[in-house]
Amino acid sequence: MNPRILVLTLSTFAFGSTAFIFAGVLETMAGDLGVTTAVAGQLQTSYVLISALLGPVMAWMLGRADRKLLLVAALGVGALANLACAVAPNFHVLLVLRSVVGLAAAIAGPAASVAAAALVPPERRGSAVAMVMGGMTMAFVIGIPLGSFVGAHFGWRSTFVLAAVLTGIAFVGVAALMPSVRPSPPAPGSRIAFSPLLPLYAATFLSFAANMTVNLFIAPVVRVGAGVTGAEVGLFQMVIGLGSIAGLYLGGRAGDRGEGKEWLMVCFLGQLVAMSLHLAATHHLTPPGLPSQLLVALAILTASTSLFSLMPVLSSRIIQTSQGAPLAMAVNGSVNSMGQALGSTVGGFALATLGVPGIPLSAIFISVTGLALTALFIPRRASPVPVGPP
Repeated sequence: MNPRILVLTLSTFAFGSTAFIFAGVLETMAGDLGVTTAVAGQLQTSYVLISALLGPVMAWMLGRADRKLLLVAALGVGALANLACAVAPNFHVLLVLRSVVGLAAAIAGPAASVAAAALVPPERRGSAVAMVMGGMTMAFVIGIPLGSFVGAHFGWRSTFVLAAVLTGIAFVGVAALMPSVRPSPPAPGSRIAFSPLLPLYAATFLSFAANMTVNLFIAPVVRVGAGVTGAEVGLFQMVIGLGSIAGLYLGGRAGDRGEGKEWLMVCFLGQLVAMSLHLAATHHLTPPGLPSQLLVALAILTASTSLFSLMPVLSSRIIQTSQGAPLAMAVNGSVNSMGQALGSTVGGFALATLGVPGIPLSAIFISVTGLALTALFIPRRASPVPVGPP
């Protein structure tokens, strides 16, 4: 394993874990800070919203900078901001600090992908970038459940200490092992027509919105649906990671086969089924104990598998439609974050107005919207759009 690619994966893993590190103890944290659980969930909204809005701007402003320098700076800021989160005196200060971490993540993500592509031969670029992106998957398998375990035993502030440690490890690895990487000059023909890409961006937006509506509020959903609290919530979060691994495998094979509209519709149907299972669990339609726990686990597994099966196919369609224009994928990353922000906002509103069952109910409506949009507006096959002069 290339150690330089490994440290880049660690950076993605660190920020991926940081994004949801406190989800398992969200209710405890909200009570300690004197806010409702729905309001506390907006700590995630601020994180992803800053990443979405400022990510493309920062990429444009820092496009010619050394990737190693950007990563070291982002990881350093992220580690210090997470430590500050651990001692934040109130919710408002914590909200600002989470925005700072979100900005650091917005810089680190694209920098890691560009560096990975530059550090390997052309024939290995795809696998290198996929490995770096796999850090997010490992965050769901290891980092986020570990945050729930640590938070349940040592308090919610310890989750931010853990986030600082993970980010610090990546900081040391990048500083010690990664060489200087300066991006190549921009290729001619960087302007693209975005109108054919809009339905694909909408599918990304709605798929992440539906999924994150539940994922951020996993603690109350698991408490009501499965009767599980505390460190055991981390076991259910691990199911998200297992589903993401299965989904990436299935979606990758589907992308290689050139699957398109039909596969995307199957994925949205999978999300719809998953959210319906969550709704059934929160209404106690199965006996308490093991049956309800298995139902919630199945819902989580189905939702994460569907989401991560959709991602490779959508990415392939966007690359094919835009003829590989980097800006097209950068916008897709921003849309991804905006979907997460919508999900956390909708989930918080549903929790505050309808209670816990309102969370999967709102995700059902988002999934239905995504399914309908895909059926109506996404073509069966991609048609490359000619690029024009910059």
